[in-house]
Amino acid sequence: MTMLSGAQVATLWRYPVKSMQGEELNAADVTAAGLLGDRKFAVVDRATGKVAGAKNPRKWPGFFYFRSAYVAPPVGGTDLPAVRITIPDGACATSADAELPKLLSAALGREVALSAGLETARAEDLEDASDEVITWEMPPGTFFDSAPLHLVTSATLDKLRVLYPAGRFEPRRFRPNIIISTAPEAEGFVENDWVGREIAIGTQVRLRVTMTTGRCVMTTLPQGDLPHDRGILRTAAQHNQAQVGVYAEVVAGGRVTRGDAVTVLASP
Repeated sequence: MTMLSGAQVATLWRYPVKSMQGEELNAADVTAAGLLGDRKFAVVDRATGKVAGAKNPRKWPGFFYFRSAYVAPPVGGTDLPAVRITIPDGACATSADAELPKLLSAALGREVALSAGLETARAEDLEDASDEVITWEMPPGTFFDSAPLHLVTSATLDKLRVLYPAGRFEPRRFRPNIIISTAPEAEGFVENDWVGREIAIGTQVRLRVTMTTGRCVMTTLPQGDLPHDRGILRTAAQHNQAQVGVYAEVVAGGRVTRGDAVTVLASP
């Protein structure tokens, strides 16, 4: 029995370095830790030991103008390839280059390092409503906010566009790993009903949806040709308790490809 059919994978995204722009993919391996190579690196403030990123734009402005991509596609069972980071002025270096910390520090205005993993990673979040900075911990041994995979549907993005036509509700504002194209009859914030359900993608991958995804000031920030727009977060807050998309954990891994069928299974 299913609670949704006729959906498919529209786009896949991997973000090698947390808070930087990532890579659009046609296919990827799904592991217990999410898309292979996703958010395996983070920039760390040497003075505080905290992860730097766009959640605190007052301290780290312009983070979305940094780009990250692997120099070669990651392959399961082998060491990850180096990641290439391009800073806003176009200069670039890889994680294998000794000069990378100096390049990043100069671009960010603080002494930083690129980390490939911390036992306990802490980050800062600027609360949009109160303008207060809070510190929080990521899941042990990861640079994820809450879960290894983040999903958003076309139905949700379309609903937000109807609610706030002046806003540009493009997927890159929300940084999902998997964008799911839903059938025309699926309307509104359909993912809200998926919490606690399992999702089958293609013939191999199976996920369990754990919670809806609370949004923050990151969704309002400029990047590329997208302008700063507080209306993005305000619309999500007014109409869906600031939730856009869902988090999921991996029940069964495998290969996922653009165009794969997505089936949300009903409770047993």
